Amino acid sequence: MSTQEERAARFQSLHAGEPFVIPNPWDAGSARVLEGLGFQALATTSSGFAFTLGRRDGRVTLGEVVAHVEALARATDLPVSVDLENGYAEGPAAAIARVAEAGAVGGSIEDWDPDAGLYERPEAVERVQAAVEAARSLGWPFTLTARAENHIRGNPDLDDTIARLQAYEQAGADVLYAPGIATVDEIRAVCSAVSKPVNVLARRDLTFAEIAGAGAQRVSLGGALTWAAAGAFVETATAIRDRGDFASLGESSSFVDYLD
Repeated sequence: MSTQEERAARFQSLHAGEPFVIPNPWDAGSARVLEGLGFQALATTSSGFAFTLGRRDGRVTLGEVVAHVEALARATDLPVSVDLENGYAEGPAAAIARVAEAGAVGGSIEDWDPDAGLYERPEAVERVQAAVEAARSLGWPFTLTARAENHIRGNPDLDDTIARLQAYEQAGADVLYAPGIATVDEIRAVCSAVSKPVNVLARRDLTFAEIAGAGAQRVSLGGALTWAAAGAFVETATAIRDRGDFASLGESSSFVDYLD
């Protein structure tokens, strides 16, 4: 297994190379499968992890996330970046310190509070600055992603989103991310307005080539892999319940090689 510093360096270098997909496992087993399939890095999914605990997105604690990160870091040799939501009750700096100690080499902080809504830009920038200071204090390259949540929080104002991302870049964020931007033109507008690498959330109506061609360096999947797996589970279980049909049952033999 690589050291944390080696994983951190690999993750940092990915952002200077060709555009890449960073998929989002929901547990250690899915992480091992993604590693076996040849992906080069992993990112956690807050909604997918919450699902494994039987909860909705946003209803987990930092302590539970830390345990999740420890499990992923033990299970795979890939760099792991963590969806830290808004930093939880502990705040961005403490959240970064905790997941770094657990084995993560990157993480994202968003500018939205589930109780209060979008942070005003000055406060959001201060929170990114605190996260940057915590990341830099580690002594190795923790890759910090700053998220502008406008487009998935009821405020699809592209100009404000770009202004926020520019402010987060100036505050020291390594990667910029606006989940919910939906078109090639929007992606191109965001990527051309900043100089740091941009992460884009995958969409079913856009290909990787289209997203990367618009300037994105990194494409993440959010909770979509979790829901693809859960959807197949529900369809199979429904067929059993309603028709006594076992035809869709899976076999472990196709996955065991990834778990050695």
